[in-house]
Parts: sequence; C-alpha cells; structure tokens
Amino acid sequence: MFDIIGDIHGHADELELLLKKLDYTKKKGVYSHPERKVLFVGDYIDRGPKIRETLEIVKSMTDNESAIALMGNHEYNALCFDIKHPSGGHLRPHLIKNIDQHYKTLKAFHGNQDEFKDYLTWLKSLPLYYENEQFRAVHACWNEDNIHVLKSISGQLSDQLIYESTIEGTIMFRAFDQTLKGIELKLPDGMSWEDHEKNKRQEIRTRWWENPRNMSYRDISVENLAQLPDIPVNLNDLPTSDYYHSNKPVFFGHYWLKGTPEVLKENVCCLDYSIAKGGKLVAYRFQEAGLLETKNLVYI
Repeated sequence: MFDIIGDIHGHADELELLLKKLDYTKKKGVYSHPERKVLFVGDYIDRGPKIRETLEIVKSMTDNESAIALMGNHEYNALCFDIKHPSGGHLRPHLIKNIDQHYKTLKAFHGNQDEFKDYLTWLKSLPLYYENEQFRAVHACWNEDNIHVLKSISGQLSDQLIYESTIEGTIMFRAFDQTLKGIELKLPDGMSWEDHEKNKRQEIRTRWWENPRNMSYRDISVENLAQLPDIPVNLNDLPTSDYYHSNKPVFFGHYWLKGTPEVLKENVCCLDYSIAKGGKLVAYRFQEAGLLETKNLVYI
C-alpha cells in the first residue's frame, strides 16, 4: 500500500506535516508507517528553504525501506552540473540561469561539501521509474519505448552513462529527457512564451496522456496559455506517445499545476501542485487497483 508524494523542492516542513497527516510517525529520526510505504516522484532539491532537511527525510526513509524515491529532472540536472564534460566544463554548463536554479541547493551545503558529495552519490542510485502490478510512477512522462531503454540500466548510474544521456539525438538522451522532463512540442515559427522563471520558450509541455489527434496547441499544452494558437498541432513535430491506450494508473509530478488537486483522468494523476510557488504539497493514498478518485488525494 503506497502513498505517492509529488515534488517537494526543499519544503521539509510541509513534507513533515503531510507525512503526519498520512499517519506516518517519526522513530529514531525516520518516518514510517506500519502498513504503508511512500513513493516519492522526484524533485527534492532547488527553490525551497530546507533542501538539506528534505534530502535527510527522503534518504532516511529509503534507507529504512519505508519509502522509494525516484529521480526528478532537478536531481538529474544537479548531477550534470557537478560532472565534468570530457571536452571541458561540465555536462550542465555553468551558465547564469543554471547557477541561479541550483543556487539554493549549493548554499544549503555551504561548508558541508563532503555531505553534498555523498548526496550526489546517492542521487545516482535513484531509479527513473517504478511499476508494480497495480500502477506506474515516473517523474514526468511514461512512454513504453523510453521505459524499455531504461530497463537496460542496472544499478547506480555511472558518470559515463550520464554523459551519454546528454548527447542529443541518441536513444539514451531521448529516454532520459522525456522521462524526466516530459514530451515537448515546438510552436509554429515566430511564437514563444515566458515560463515562471522568465525564460523565453518556443516549446510547450504536452499532455502526453491524451490523444493528440484533433487537438490544438492550446488544448495539448499543460500550461493554460491563452496566447497559444487554436489550430491543430503538427503531429509530425510530436514524438510518439500512446498512453491514452493504456488502462494502468500512472502517477507523476513535474508540471506545476494550480488550484484544487484532482485526478486528471480515471487512470492519470499529476501530484505537482506548485508547493515552491505557494501551492500545495500533494499525495495520493493508493488503496487498491481500480479507477483513481480525487477523494484519495491528501495535501498540505
């Protein structure tokens, strides 16, 4: 029996409140439940005020086998920010926007470099997906082709494999990129929009769990962007995704949803409700196989 928790982004206080609301108790510094286990879907670091404390809670629970923690794109980015590129620099360039994104994480470990290195090593051990007979979970996007590629990986990620995953155009790049960051669609020429960090973007995050046929750019976008054109998407620009054929429930985070948490479909549930922007930290209390219900969402 699982309680699946969305993106935390260093909000340790809210995480503790949510765990207590889910009837987890803290013994010898570790939260646990006599009958249930937590499944975290990634993004533990960056943005929030208590990143170090969040990692301590999540790692201690995984070490105690009272939780499973998946990798998020922020953990992957942190690894790439740290690992050196064979030709110089780092896998994730130390550009101003990248430094700004990781600044709070780096600051949280100021004076504790060895501890941070230990956490980076632990991050390499995190799986990129989870599946059992009843449901699936991933940080951003479940795609069978990508999952098949990721199943070839065993054990802790090596620096070499992480490097290979950054080489655009490769199968490994596609598997990591779409699994951790979702499927994006390029907008028609000349169109762009600004994200929550004021970055200019020419792609939109897509609702990969929906059938894209007969959908417009506005319909298929996860973000509610009024400036998007209400014209059919160019399917040739959209990578193959067919989750709308699947009945198995899937849980994920990543998408900065707003408002009152609710399941997106009877088998689709996003658990990221923007805790890092004054939103909610959300969990789904999975009871048994079957249709997902909004009443099973618990949040702070």
